[in-house]
Amino acid sequence: MEKRSSFKGSIGFVLAAAGSAVGLGNIWRFPYLAARDGGGLFLVIYLILALTFGFTMLTSEVAIGRKTKNSPLTAYSQIKKGWKPLGIISCIVPIIIMPYYCVIGGWVLKYLVAFITGNGFKAAKDGYFGGFITDQWWPIIFFAIFLACCAFIIFKGVNSGIEKSSKIIMPALIILVLIIAGYVLTIGYTDPDTGVKRTSLEGLKIYVVPDLQNATVKQVFNVIIDAMCQLFYSLSIAMGIMIAYGSYVSDDSNLAKSVNQIEIFDTAVAFLAGVMIIPAVYVFMGKEGMQASGPSLMFVTLPRVFKSMGWIGNIIGALFFFMVFFAALSSAISIMEAVVSSFMDQFKTSRVKATTIETVLAAVVGIVVCLGYNIWYFEVNLGSVKGGQILDLLDYVSNNVLMPISAIGTCLLIGWIVKPKTVIDEVEKNGEKMGRKILYKVMIKFIAPILLIIILLKSFNIDVIDLVEKLF
Repeated sequence: MEKRSSFKGSIGFVLAAAGSAVGLGNIWRFPYLAARDGGGLFLVIYLILALTFGFTMLTSEVAIGRKTKNSPLTAYSQIKKGWKPLGIISCIVPIIIMPYYCVIGGWVLKYLVAFITGNGFKAAKDGYFGGFITDQWWPIIFFAIFLACCAFIIFKGVNSGIEKSSKIIMPALIILVLIIAGYVLTIGYTDPDTGVKRTSLEGLKIYVVPDLQNATVKQVFNVIIDAMCQLFYSLSIAMGIMIAYGSYVSDDSNLAKSVNQIEIFDTAVAFLAGVMIIPAVYVFMGKEGMQASGPSLMFVTLPRVFKSMGWIGNIIGALFFFMVFFAALSSAISIMEAVVSSFMDQFKTSRVKATTIETVLAAVVGIVVCLGYNIWYFEVNLGSVKGGQILDLLDYVSNNVLMPISAIGTCLLIGWIVKPKTVIDEVEKNGEKMGRKILYKVMIKFIAPILLIIILLKSFNIDVIDLVEKLF
C-alpha cells in the first residue's frame, strides 16, 4: 500500500476543502432560495446556521479524518468498532454522486465552449438546452472530457494533483466571481415594451434587505429549513469528502482555524453568487425571472440574461461559465477523492488502480445518466422527485436520503457513543483552544440530530409544522 500523503500546508487543505464546498449548489440554488425566501432574512438565517450547524458537522468530519488517518469507508470503524456500516453509507454517497455530477459538469463545459467561441447567444434560444441533453452523443462526449479532467488530477495525487490544482482553481474562481459581480452592479435596463427601467441596485436590495411583510411563523420556519438544507449540501457534509481531506491534514495544523476559513470561503462565494445572479436576472427579466433555479436558471435563464446585455454579454457569459466550470471541477475532484481514498484504504491498493476503478465505474453510470434523457428515457416519481429522470433519482437517493442518514449517524457516534471530547481533543491536540466548544457539545448531541431528522422528513414530503400540529 502507498504511504499516506498529506497536504503540505494548511492553505492547501483550506483551498481544497473550500473548493469542494463551493460547488454548483452555491451558484444555482443559493441565489434562488435567497430571492424566494425574503432576501436578507434568508441570508441572516443561513449565516447563523453556518456558524452553528455547519461548524459542528464540518469540525466533526475533519477531526475524524485527521484522528484516524483513514478514508470515510474505514474511519468510522477506527473511531468505534462495529460502526463500519456508517462508513459504507458515507462511501456509497460519493459513488452515486460522482457520475451525475460529471454529467452536469459536461453541460457546463458545453456552454463554456459555446460562449468562448462566440456562439453563446445561440444558447439563449428556446429549446437549446433541451436539444443538447436529449442528443444521444454530445452529452456523453462532454461528460467524458469533464470526467477525464477529474481523473487526471486525482491520478496526480494529493500534493501534485488536488493541492496544486486547488491553489490555481480557487483564486481564479474568486477573481472571476468578483469581476462578474462588480460588473453586474453597474447595469440597468429599460423594458422596450413597458418603458419600465430596472437597475441592478434594485435587484441587490431584493437580495440583501429582509422582507418581513406578512411573515408568519410557518413561513419563517420554512426559510430556516431551506437555509439548513442549502448549508447541509453546500458544505459537502456527509459525503465522506471532509473525512478524506481531514485524513491528509498534518497533526501540527490548526484545525479550528482551518474550519473557520472554510466556512468563510463557502459563505462568501455563496453570497457573491447571489450578487452576480439576482440583480442581473431582475434587471433583464424582472421578478418573474427570479423564480428559476437549478439547471433551468443556469442553462436557460442566464444565457437569455447574457444575450440581453448586448455584445458584452458574450464576454460576461464566457467568464461566468469559466467560473462555474472551476466550481464544478473542484467539487467533482473532492467527490472522486472520497471514493479513491476509500478504495485505497479498504483494499490496500495503489492510487492508480483505485482511480482507474472509480473512473470506469463513474463512466458506465454517467453514460446511463446521459442516455436517460433520450433512448432510455423514463419518468421517476419518488418522494420529492416528480417526473424526473435517472439523474434526479440518483440525486434524490444520495442527497435526500443517504446523506441525512449518514450525518445523523455521525451525530450519534460522536455525541453519544465516543462523546464530543473525542473531537475536541483532536482539535486541541497542539494546545490550540477550540472556540464555540460549549456550542459544539450542545449541537452535536441535541440540536444537529433534530435538524437532520427534519431534513430527512422533508425529503419524504413530510411537513414538520403540520406534523407537530397534528400530534399536539
